[in-house]
Amino acid sequence: MDIAHLKSWIGRSESANDVAAAGQLAGLAAILDHETPPWIAGELPPLAHWLYFLGHARQSELGEDGHPRRGGFLPPIELPRRMWAGGRIEFHGAIAIGASIERRSTIKDVSAKTGASGDMVFVTVSHKIFAGTGLVISEEQDIVFRDMPKAPPPPGAAEARTARATRRIVPDPMLLFRFSALTFNAHRIHYDRDYARNAESYPGLVVQGPLIAMLLVDHYLRAHPAARISSFTFRAQRPLFDTAPFDLCMAGNDLWALNANRETAFTATVSA
Repeated sequence: MDIAHLKSWIGRSESANDVAAAGQLAGLAAILDHETPPWIAGELPPLAHWLYFLGHARQSELGEDGHPRRGGFLPPIELPRRMWAGGRIEFHGAIAIGASIERRSTIKDVSAKTGASGDMVFVTVSHKIFAGTGLVISEEQDIVFRDMPKAPPPPGAAEARTARATRRIVPDPMLLFRFSALTFNAHRIHYDRDYARNAESYPGLVVQGPLIAMLLVDHYLRAHPAARISSFTFRAQRPLFDTAPFDLCMAGNDLWALNANRETAFTATVSA
């Protein structure tokens, strides 16, 4: 792996424009199972900016995994597995429904690591989102590219925290397919069971990281309707699959998701 070549992507940037249309929010409300969502009326709820600025690569430009081939904005990392490892978001202002929005993205860092599961490359992407009032969202996303695991991951410790509110989610293929459709995400691990098992050695369909994050924020907003969130940080620790239900947990401003073995799969913190 030529890490020096991959690091030459640091500083690469791109921009995109969109409109914060209401249709995507109707789809999100349906996926989250709301008749009346607990959001502030007239503006995008927290994390809904992920429903915009969607890539529209031509069919011929997709790789075997369903993602656009690497080497454009993202560096050409050849490791087969790709996951959203975490992120940090600050909300500086509201985005009104129907507003024109702009996203400016920059590759902030590229780093290589070797762990028990093999080689990994982390790419940190910075996003700045602007609306009519100026900068409304600052975000950093950590994307990890991984080698195929050499052995099953060791079991994690059971979560010691006590949740004040818990909600069980059944991640069936319909939920994962609808979210992939809403976000125009063709990554096959989320809807193609044969590919997920045979090509990437997963036990089932993988629950999307952004979906888990949105479910956790929704879990918070169900308890705090119309709360105005100022920041959100999250970290994916182990994948969740459609093979078993998982639990959304909350204690104060701490949020986490537990798999069927009571292992922590995803952690997050919200500030309001």
